[in-house]
Amino acid sequence: MYLDMLKIIKLGRPQFLFGGFLLFTMGALLAVLFNAPFSSDKFIFGYFILALAHLALHYSNDYFDMNADQFIKPTPISGGSGILIENPNLRQFSKKFAITLIFLSITFAAIFTIIYSYTLWFLLYVILGNYLVWFYSAPPVALAYRGFGEISNGMNGILLSGMGYFTMMGSLDLALIIFAIPLTFLQFIFTIGVEIPDMEGDKLGGKITWIVSRGRSFGFKLIAILGALAVVSFFLLPFTNLFPSNINFRFFALISLIPLTLGIIGLFKKQLNRDSATKMAIMDVASVFVVAMLIDLCLVNTLFSEI
Repeated sequence: MYLDMLKIIKLGRPQFLFGGFLLFTMGALLAVLFNAPFSSDKFIFGYFILALAHLALHYSNDYFDMNADQFIKPTPISGGSGILIENPNLRQFSKKFAITLIFLSITFAAIFTIIYSYTLWFLLYVILGNYLVWFYSAPPVALAYRGFGEISNGMNGILLSGMGYFTMMGSLDLALIIFAIPLTFLQFIFTIGVEIPDMEGDKLGGKITWIVSRGRSFGFKLIAILGALAVVSFFLLPFTNLFPSNINFRFFALISLIPLTLGIIGLFKKQLNRDSATKMAIMDVASVFVVAMLIDLCLVNTLFSEI
């Protein structure tokens, strides 16, 4: 029983919840900097709704990607959990649990909307997120198998930070959308990074990812370009005059040089075999987490400096 529970937990890849939490927190902190009152109840409740959907993504992906994952050796950032390949008896559980988590996420979003007298848009926002969770790999839409998986994942830069902002502010606005532009570029780096190790297996499994279609060399070129776009975007955000002057966007641009530098290294080293490419991709993905953590810490410091 104990071992089964460990397998079920590992199946959900809970370590990846950290990235969603960082983006959610970023959006919530931005809302507070725009004078939204901070509410620990709203913050915890809102993130709980998001975490349910985020977990559902992993359980549903492992279920629908089982045919592709049989050709893939899992890495720290890709290839699924590997649990269903070793324990096919858990496959139906994975599907049913994903559906349950999605149902709970939407149900609690409805309760949140009623308790805090939010507009129906909050509930619809959560429904949209869960729609993308399910149909990322589920037929008949199966975005990851039709060349649209990257777009869906890239949208998380807006959706996850937007969830935190919406939770605190009670609405979305232009400032959040503009703020999320560089976050979306960073999210694309994460997405391409997790696809790079799985190129051969994804191809055998019928996935049409950008890496399957264009190759690892294209992936590393794209990561370098996305890193440059993130740096430039953060540098330009203050000139929109949409944000409080005390947000240190220059620092955000500076730390975004980390994924840009790694992108340039990956571009020139031309690491096209799986082992060397995986090592580079892991660093690319890790750099996105580092940038998100530092942005959150900077925003927290900005808030405390006002007290």
